[in-house]
Amino acid sequence: MAEPLKHLIGPNTARDTAEAVARASETFDRAAFLADILPVIDDLELMQRGQCIADALHRHLPDDFEQAASVLHSCLPGPEQGGLSGWALLSFNQYIAAHGRRDLVTSLGLLKALTPHFTGEFGIRPFIAEEQDRALAIIAGWANDPNHHVRRLASEGTRPRLPWAMRLPRLVREPSPILPILEALIDDPEDYVRRSVANSLNDIAKDHPDLVADFVERHRAGASKDRLWLLKHASRTLIKKGHAKALANFGFEPLSDVTVTLALANDRVSFPGELGFEVRLRNNGIEVRTVLVDYAIHHQKKDGSLSPKVFKGKSLTIRPGESLAFAKRHTLRPITTRVYHPGVHRLEVMLNGVVQAGADFELTAPQTPMTGSGATIETR
Repeated sequence: MAEPLKHLIGPNTARDTAEAVARASETFDRAAFLADILPVIDDLELMQRGQCIADALHRHLPDDFEQAASVLHSCLPGPEQGGLSGWALLSFNQYIAAHGRRDLVTSLGLLKALTPHFTGEFGIRPFIAEEQDRALAIIAGWANDPNHHVRRLASEGTRPRLPWAMRLPRLVREPSPILPILEALIDDPEDYVRRSVANSLNDIAKDHPDLVADFVERHRAGASKDRLWLLKHASRTLIKKGHAKALANFGFEPLSDVTVTLALANDRVSFPGELGFEVRLRNNGIEVRTVLVDYAIHHQKKDGSLSPKVFKGKSLTIRPGESLAFAKRHTLRPITTRVYHPGVHRLEVMLNGVVQAGADFELTAPQTPMTGSGATIETR
């Protein structure tokens, strides 16, 4: 059985933090610091444990933030001695985000120094939210830093919709201020950084699809293999939704000369079960066609309406007069992110983002009622 995530931080983390801070500050009361933490930390979850240590740091570090930041900086690994790293630095992020807001330059400098040892992407976000222009002016300079962790922080920490982190509403509404950062990193030598750039662009595409499609078009000409991968990964949500320009950026143009035939192997599925189907394509034109074949399952909701979910299929090249066929089996099984309802569902096949064929099928409830956390089908 996997170890609970909360154990990434625990009593030993508090003791290690106490030792590191005590080495950096002669006035630090190690015993009082631990007395604030050890009696309660075992009862807390992961983020609460980090916050517990951060709160204790606030009580026992100097009130002046610059002095406190100097102590924390001295706790980081150095060229001649070890220091705190990994999850022990979550509490530093939380402390800086809560108590360094009036000292932007010192706070961002400390988070920059911290990020090679544990990401500072969560810590910088309150500063961007409160002082976006000043914060981004500093962060933009990190795109040229020799350390790839710092360069990644410039793109990952500014993502408008970074998962598990506070959202940045101004950048969700108007993301243009971070585009120069992403452009500066688009050909970064580290895949770790390029993947972050792609994810940031994908975030932006959810609110500004045309902006990202135009960005990709501008940067696609003469692109290296690595940049092409980045641009396609950045376009994944747009491609999945059938955005015309995003598809055209990668050669998937609207098709009028390719026909589709869809055949279901079974039009009734007992949950859990599989829906089998076959797709046949024929190129009736005189040119070779590149075809992206995706499919959507329109799941029935509790109120009887249908909600589509697109699934990736495959990319094919079809010569003039050629016919191709492939079979697929889609599994309908218990998952934590969806509740299935019995009734009529729909399967649709899309070519280059455009629906070309569809068929209905019925999902039926199991004969024996399902129990346990995986039971995700409800009957009316």
